[in-house]
Amino acid sequence: MYDKATLKTQKRYNRFARFYDSMEVLVEKRLFKRLREETINKLTGNILEIGVGTGKNLPHYNTKANVTGIDLSPKMLEKAKEKLKKLNKKFNLLQMDAQNLKFKDNSFDYVVGSFVLCSIPDPIKALKEIKRVSKPKGKIIFIEHVLSKHKLIALWEQIHNPITSRLFGFNVNRDTKKNILSSGINIESDEYLAFFDVFRKFTCSKNK
Repeated sequence: MYDKATLKTQKRYNRFARFYDSMEVLVEKRLFKRLREETINKLTGNILEIGVGTGKNLPHYNTKANVTGIDLSPKMLEKAKEKLKKLNKKFNLLQMDAQNLKFKDNSFDYVVGSFVLCSIPDPIKALKEIKRVSKPKGKIIFIEHVLSKHKLIALWEQIHNPITSRLFGFNVNRDTKKNILSSGINIESDEYLAFFDVFRKFTCSKNK
């Protein structure tokens, strides 16, 4: 059984699943789609995607990828499964909480997440689970929006966070890099992607 915060998150994304894609259509077309493709189209082996959502990453995986995608929201997963049918790819999509992964230790060559650590109630708990299921030589890759070091941008994020968190379930002011390091995951590279230092790509490993 989920705790209150997790259940609240699940209900919120169930509610938005019908029009989630249309909410982000412009930024997806102009920015996110490119970032997704550049990040995951060369990945092979056993891959776990955390927070697969409506399946926006699914078209960009290559045919050599053995993908398992999880999401907390069954309604979001329904949308992802619809996309998967059109793609004719045999990926495994499961309803699961990233804070409590039902996989054995050292299971995946890659763990991928895009814009998901901002919405998980306890991101450090989820990150520790991600570390656990990653293979010793595996890679952990996140595309995220994070709290900026620029004072004006950070102020904007702090002011708007109560709105985005209550209405849409995601936080725009999380210090995701700090959370990754606090979980014991090693950051190998931290790339600035867009909007100064807000959109970032973290390439990580479970061991230094």
